[in-house]
Amino acid sequence: MIELSKHHATQGNISVVENNKEVPFEVRRVYYLYDVPGGESRGAHAHKELSQLIVAASGSFTVTLDDGEVKRTFLLNRPYQGLLVVPGIWRTLDDFSSGSVCMVLASHPYEKEDYIRDYEEFLEYKKK
Repeated sequence: MIELSKHHATQGNISVVENNKEVPFEVRRVYYLYDVPGGESRGAHAHKELSQLIVAASGSFTVTLDDGEVKRTFLLNRPYQGLLVVPGIWRTLDDFSSGSVCMVLASHPYEKEDYIRDYEEFLEYKKK
Protein backbone atom coordinates (compact mmCIF):
# COMPACT_ATOMS: atom_id res chain seq x y z
CA MET A 1 0.00 0.00 0.00
CA ILE A 2 1.22 3.49 -0.82
CA GLU A 3 0.03 6.50 1.14
CA LEU A 4 -0.66 9.42 -1.17
CA SER A 5 -0.37 12.98 0.03
CA LYS A 6 -3.57 14.30 1.54
CA HIS A 7 -4.04 18.06 1.75
CA HIS A 8 -6.93 19.34 3.87
CA ALA A 9 -8.95 22.45 3.16
CA THR A 10 -12.36 23.66 4.23
CA GLN A 11 -13.48 23.20 0.62
CA GLY A 12 -12.42 19.52 0.60
CA ASN A 13 -9.32 17.37 0.29
CA ILE A 14 -6.86 16.84 -2.54
CA SER A 15 -4.35 14.07 -3.11
CA VAL A 16 -1.56 14.39 -5.64
CA VAL A 17 0.20 11.68 -7.64
CA GLU A 18 3.31 12.56 -9.64
CA ASN A 19 5.45 10.38 -11.89
CA ASN A 20 8.35 8.68 -10.11
CA LYS A 21 7.41 10.28 -6.78
CA GLU A 22 4.31 8.76 -5.22
CA VAL A 23 4.38 5.98 -7.84
CA PRO A 24 7.68 4.27 -8.64
CA PHE A 25 7.14 4.47 -12.40
CA GLU A 26 6.16 6.90 -15.13
CA VAL A 27 2.38 6.87 -15.61
CA ARG A 28 1.66 6.17 -19.26
CA ARG A 29 -2.04 5.30 -19.00
CA VAL A 30 -4.91 6.11 -16.65
CA TYR A 31 -8.28 4.37 -16.68
CA TYR A 32 -11.11 3.87 -14.26
CA LEU A 33 -13.80 1.30 -13.58
CA TYR A 34 -17.28 2.36 -12.49
CA ASP A 35 -20.88 1.12 -12.50
CA VAL A 36 -19.64 -2.41 -11.80
CA PRO A 37 -22.80 -4.45 -11.06
CA GLY A 38 -23.10 -6.04 -7.62
CA GLY A 39 -21.50 -9.47 -7.44
CA GLU A 40 -19.32 -8.93 -10.51
CA SER A 41 -15.53 -9.32 -10.59
CA ARG A 42 -12.96 -7.47 -12.66
CA GLY A 43 -9.34 -8.19 -13.43
CA ALA A 44 -8.62 -11.93 -13.24
CA HIS A 45 -5.33 -11.56 -15.10
CA ALA A 46 -1.64 -10.80 -14.67
CA HIS A 47 0.82 -8.67 -16.61
CA LYS A 48 4.32 -9.55 -17.79
CA GLU A 49 5.72 -5.97 -17.79
CA LEU A 50 3.02 -3.57 -16.57
CA SER A 51 3.01 -2.03 -13.08
CA GLN A 52 -0.14 -0.42 -11.69
CA LEU A 53 -1.28 1.73 -8.82
CA ILE A 54 -4.92 0.94 -7.99
CA VAL A 55 -6.89 3.58 -6.06
CA ALA A 56 -10.47 3.59 -4.76
CA ALA A 57 -11.30 7.10 -5.97
CA SER A 58 -14.79 6.62 -4.52
CA GLY A 59 -16.47 3.85 -2.55
CA SER A 60 -14.74 0.56 -1.87
CA PHE A 61 -13.72 -2.78 -3.36
CA THR A 62 -11.30 -5.60 -2.63
CA VAL A 63 -8.21 -6.57 -4.59
CA THR A 64 -6.81 -10.07 -4.25
CA LEU A 65 -3.16 -10.44 -5.29
CA ASP A 66 -1.71 -13.86 -6.06
CA ASP A 67 1.97 -14.54 -6.80
CA GLY A 68 1.32 -18.20 -7.62
CA GLU A 69 2.00 -19.32 -4.05
CA VAL A 70 0.47 -16.77 -1.67
CA LYS A 71 -2.82 -14.85 -1.98
CA ARG A 72 -3.52 -11.63 -0.07
CA THR A 73 -6.69 -9.56 -0.14
CA PHE A 74 -6.72 -5.80 0.38
CA LEU A 75 -9.73 -3.58 1.04
CA LEU A 76 -9.38 -0.31 -0.84
CA ASN A 77 -11.68 2.38 0.54
CA ARG A 78 -9.58 5.53 0.94
CA PRO A 79 -8.80 7.82 -2.02
CA TYR A 80 -5.45 8.75 -0.46
CA GLN A 81 -4.14 5.17 -0.55
CA GLY A 82 -3.08 3.14 -3.53
CA LEU A 83 -2.18 -0.51 -3.98
CA LEU A 84 0.99 -1.04 -6.01
CA VAL A 85 0.79 -4.11 -8.25
CA VAL A 86 4.03 -5.17 -9.92
CA PRO A 87 4.44 -7.43 -12.96
CA GLY A 88 3.88 -11.16 -12.53
CA ILE A 89 1.05 -10.86 -10.01
CA TRP A 90 -2.47 -12.19 -10.66
CA ARG A 91 -5.10 -9.70 -9.57
CA THR A 92 -8.86 -9.94 -9.06
CA LEU A 93 -11.13 -7.07 -8.02
CA ASP A 94 -14.38 -7.87 -6.18
CA ASP A 95 -16.99 -6.56 -3.76
CA PHE A 96 -17.56 -3.18 -5.43
CA SER A 97 -19.75 -0.89 -3.34
CA SER A 98 -22.52 1.06 -5.01
CA GLY A 99 -21.10 4.12 -6.76
CA SER A 100 -17.50 3.00 -6.40
CA VAL A 101 -14.81 4.22 -8.80
CA CYS A 102 -11.57 2.29 -9.26
CA MET A 103 -8.82 4.44 -10.78
CA VAL A 104 -5.77 2.68 -12.21
CA LEU A 105 -2.46 4.37 -13.03
CA ALA A 106 -0.44 2.17 -15.38
CA SER A 107 3.20 2.14 -16.42
CA HIS A 108 2.50 1.20 -20.05
CA PRO A 109 -0.19 1.78 -22.66
CA TYR A 110 -2.53 -1.13 -23.42
CA GLU A 111 -0.66 -4.03 -25.02
CA LYS A 112 -2.65 -7.23 -25.57
CA GLU A 113 0.54 -9.35 -25.54
CA ASP A 114 1.35 -8.22 -21.97
CA TYR A 115 -1.73 -9.92 -20.50
CA ILE A 116 -1.90 -13.41 -19.05
CA ARG A 117 -5.62 -14.19 -18.85
CA ASP A 118 -5.53 -17.94 -18.11
CA TYR A 119 -4.66 -18.88 -14.53
CA GLU A 120 -2.94 -22.16 -15.48
CA GLU A 121 -0.83 -20.28 -18.03
CA PHE A 122 0.01 -17.78 -15.27
CA LEU A 123 1.25 -20.58 -12.99
CA GLU A 124 3.44 -21.93 -15.81
CA TYR A 125 4.78 -18.42 -16.46
CA LYS A 126 5.73 -18.09 -12.77
CA LYS A 127 7.77 -21.33 -12.93
CA LYS A 128 10.08 -19.81 -15.58
